[in-house]
Amino acid sequence: MDHMSKPTRRVLLAKPRGYCAGVDRAVQTVEQALERFGAPVYVRKQIVHNTHVVRTLEKRGAIFVNETDEVPEGAVVVFSAHGVAPQVHQDARQRNLRSIDATCPLVTKVHNEARRFAAQGYEILLIGHQGHEEVIGTTGEAPASIRLVDGLAGAASIEVKDPAKVAWLSQTTLSVDETNQTVAALRERLPLLLDPPSDDICYATQNRQAAIKQIASDSDVVIVVGSANSSNSVRLVEVAHEAGAKAAYLVDDASAVDPAWLESATTVGLTSGASVPENLVEQVLELLAEAGFSAVEEVEAVHESLSFALPRDVRKRLAGVSSAR
Repeated sequence: MDHMSKPTRRVLLAKPRGYCAGVDRAVQTVEQALERFGAPVYVRKQIVHNTHVVRTLEKRGAIFVNETDEVPEGAVVVFSAHGVAPQVHQDARQRNLRSIDATCPLVTKVHNEARRFAAQGYEILLIGHQGHEEVIGTTGEAPASIRLVDGLAGAASIEVKDPAKVAWLSQTTLSVDETNQTVAALRERLPLLLDPPSDDICYATQNRQAAIKQIASDSDVVIVVGSANSSNSVRLVEVAHEAGAKAAYLVDDASAVDPAWLESATTVGLTSGASVPENLVEQVLELLAEAGFSAVEEVEAVHESLSFALPRDVRKRLAGVSSAR
């Protein structure tokens, strides 16, 4: 009988998904460098924080290293989307490396703000996570002027030289809500704290957090596709919990989805980090369909249309290809 039938099992698919503009630019940079210069092309650190992306590029001839001194002299090296300190550029020049900078333009904006605030004599409170590549790169722009504030605990204990001459910046992949809370806590202690000229949190990070907030409370379980070292992916799990999800999990791909999570669920929320290829999300959708979650409802918080130009060295290659056609 109809009233005895099981409720429809559905997926609430949060959009946007797939690469953000900064990640797309970084991945294309490595791909085009391989085409132009041939393998191997060396990449300092993971180009983006996704294990599948790294493995795919490795198969094409990219070699990932931790520091420039691991790159043979004169070779091609690409700097990751997370940005590097000026010292890294200097080290590359000393080793006669052909360096291509794939730093996300939004991270570059934060670097520019750090240099400007430092030149004006401000002490800079950088909200971010200790040891994250982006934090290391930004700090390197003005090491004598930057102090790390790692969340509310850091805001409560930070001491500054001159409360009238202090500004804040942030890592671009943080939780929007947590960053706002940290800034509010800092401002209670430092009323003259100066804001950056524009929001530092990456637009893609904000958009994905907004989307997960829309679906979390209606979901029995939320699945976030992304790697464990991806700050923005980890934040999505935290935001899902805070927004009312009964359970939320981070998975690298469909193989990491535990069937036990789905047994009593009728609604699964699905989203992905900004550095996740769209095909990984499609594979999770296929797995969910096989488990009976056949209805898919897309929930779009913000439509993304932003794109960034590739670095000059690989743009030349593309221009040459276009003109030859």
